[in-house]
Amino acid sequence: MRTFNTGKIVFEYPDSWEVEKADILSNPDCIATLSKGENNLFNAVTFPTATNLDDYKIFMEDVISDDGGVIISSDFIQIAGKDAIKVHANMDTPEINFDIHTYVFIEKKEIYIFELRTLDVSGESEREFKNIISSLKF
Repeated sequence: MRTFNTGKIVFEYPDSWEVEKADILSNPDCIATLSKGENNLFNAVTFPTATNLDDYKIFMEDVISDDGGVIISSDFIQIAGKDAIKVHANMDTPEINFDIHTYVFIEKKEIYIFELRTLDVSGESEREFKNIISSLKF
C-alpha cells in the first residue's frame, strides 16, 4: 500500500494503482487522478459549496440521467467515519460502455467527489476503490 496526501486529504491505495498528473487545465478542481491499467480511472475533485448531501444527491442523479447514464443504485452511507452519498451508474456511449462508482462527502463547506470509471466486471477494481475511500482522512 502507498499513501496519497494533498494536505487536504490522505488515503491509502494499492501498489497496482498509479498516480497520474492531475489534469488541472481542463478540471481546475481536480486534486487526484489514479489509474489501474487502461480500464480504470479514479478522479477526485473538491470545490466550495453551500449545498448539503440531500440536495446534491438529487442534482447528481439528474446529471447522470441527463448524460444518458442509468443509475443502478444511489444511497446515503457511512464510510471512513463520515456521511456520504454512494452512486453506482452505467454509461453507454457510442465509443464505450463503463460503470461509474461515486462517493460524495461534504466537509466544512467543501464538497469532495471521488469517482471511479471502470470496465472491470470482476468487481476487483470496485472493491479496491471502496478500500481506498474507507482509508480516507480529511
